[in-house]
Amino acid sequence: MTEQVVERFKPTSGRIMGTIGLVLVAVALVLGLLDPDSGFGGPVFAAAVAIGVLTWASMLRPAMWVTTESLVMRNMFETVTIPLAAVEQVAVQQVTAVRAGDRRYVSPAVGRSLRQAMKGRRAEQDSASAVPSSYPDMVEQRIRHLADDAAAARGIRPRSAEQVELGREVRRQPAWAEIVLLVAAVVGFVITLAV
Repeated sequence: MTEQVVERFKPTSGRIMGTIGLVLVAVALVLGLLDPDSGFGGPVFAAAVAIGVLTWASMLRPAMWVTTESLVMRNMFETVTIPLAAVEQVAVQQVTAVRAGDRRYVSPAVGRSLRQAMKGRRAEQDSASAVPSSYPDMVEQRIRHLADDAAAARGIRPRSAEQVELGREVRRQPAWAEIVLLVAAVVGFVITLAV
């Protein structure tokens, strides 16, 4: 049974530069295919593929969403699925960090700029204020709220042994397509350099 997506959090950085990077890689690959004598030999072609995979994986692939039962963090080379009721802490700084089952999981999908992180948060808002001061604050509050609701629905107390045990149900799924493409491109690069 697939879980229904409750909320998707839009990534806070990398989309424009990632798209520009992929367009440049595509131009290099097309030039290499159309005019093989132009200096775009095997090593350049393989390096362009590797750069394209890294650009995709680091800037465009990361995403974060909440389903009815889980927090899903899609990172460069893996997707981490954390039971919502197992989430102990959430902090959004330059990356989103989630603690579950006495382990820490991070995602670059939502974060603050270096300037925002260095500056620090404005004074903590009092509990009566429900309006977050920035998008990362909203994401942090929303995940915390959904996790608290999921734990309450299961009757799990915060930081209890039951919550820690539930944290052991975290699933990590490797991004095999990206891993295989990157390894093939690097191997191709090394082979074409050796020839």
